[in-house]
Amino acid sequence: MNDEYESEPVPVTERRSLFSVASVWAGFPMIITAAVTGATLVHGLGFGAGMVAIGMGNLLLLVYVGTLSMLAARTGRNFSLQASDTFGRAGYVVCSALLSTLVLGWFAVQTGLVGESMAGVFDVNKTVIVLVGGVLFTALTLLGIRALSLIGQISVPLFLIMSILAAVQAAGGSDVDVLSFAGDPSVGLTLGVGVTLVFALFADSGTMTADFTRWAKSPRDAWIATAAAFPAGNGIAMVIGGFLAAAAGSAGDVFGILAEQGGLLAGIAVIFLFINLGSVCTHCLYNAAVGWSAILGSRMRILTVALGLIGIIAASAGIWDFFISWLTLLGIIVPPIGAIIIVDQLLARRAASEVIPAFRWQPFLAWAIGSGVALLVDKLAPQLSTVVAGLIVGGAAIALLNRLTTDGAPTDSVPLSQGSTL
Repeated sequence: MNDEYESEPVPVTERRSLFSVASVWAGFPMIITAAVTGATLVHGLGFGAGMVAIGMGNLLLLVYVGTLSMLAARTGRNFSLQASDTFGRAGYVVCSALLSTLVLGWFAVQTGLVGESMAGVFDVNKTVIVLVGGVLFTALTLLGIRALSLIGQISVPLFLIMSILAAVQAAGGSDVDVLSFAGDPSVGLTLGVGVTLVFALFADSGTMTADFTRWAKSPRDAWIATAAAFPAGNGIAMVIGGFLAAAAGSAGDVFGILAEQGGLLAGIAVIFLFINLGSVCTHCLYNAAVGWSAILGSRMRILTVALGLIGIIAASAGIWDFFISWLTLLGIIVPPIGAIIIVDQLLARRAASEVIPAFRWQPFLAWAIGSGVALLVDKLAPQLSTVVAGLIVGGAAIALLNRLTTDGAPTDSVPLSQGSTL
């Protein structure tokens, strides 16, 4: 198996083609979960406002993830190494451990969804399906970045074909005017919350995009790879889910619509379910394994097995039931991290990053301020977007703190050029 470069930059000679890196990102968000989210938005906001929320959320993701991807392609470093420049050679462990654990939770949520989906249509044991799916997804992740690219190349066209079939099945006899669909106002969903749901769906792995785009040959390739996901992959899946909600009152579950048809189509739908959700599960487990391997100084594949087991146990315990709460949590605590890294490395300290101290307090304070404001928005002004609040306030806070303070060069600091490995 090839080296995954857990604790050092990917050499230029080992970088991968644009198609390969774009396949990694394109197949990640074009999933059933995104379609269900799109259906939720249209059901609560109406078709027009739902599309606006989808568009705004994906535009935010493009700018946010694309900028972090560009930084990763410049250096070839994964998220942990990238974060060490801003949070410190030891301080990075806090945010890297948090995000690597949260993304493992996302692996568990999606693995649990496989079991929930199968049990909802067929007379099968949910736990058994979770175990089978979890083991399969863990085994695929062991193959590394090559497997993520391959599963993306299979998952994208399969999703497009199956979603078109589902749309025909669900809306074939419908005479609803999709464009004028008003949704259900009693749901109480606002545009701000809708944007947060779109962003939060990939807030964690989007922030950790360096794990994927460090393999890009250039910043340009990294931007294109990001665009393959946001707005392309994620947007298409959400629009399809929104169409299903408006035209047929569907929850956007492409698998459920097709599996209920029975016969050969049901069998194909099962294969589709495992490939489609297997895409997001392998990506999330890869994020978690790369992150924890950098922290613990271990190998990615060893951590893949250990973390895969933990994720399977969590999925079997029913973590899927906390899906919406999970998105809310991600929307509050994760976006400020990426905003802080972007502002700190791209704008505020471009000329000052000569050394990497073991710990920098400024980004941690900015993180607390950004997440705190996002939490206040969630509680006091739910009609607004917690994501936007966290991004703006977190980024502004680190810019101000960097301007008001200066990092010294303590004895445990090292030159930036030496800080590329942990």
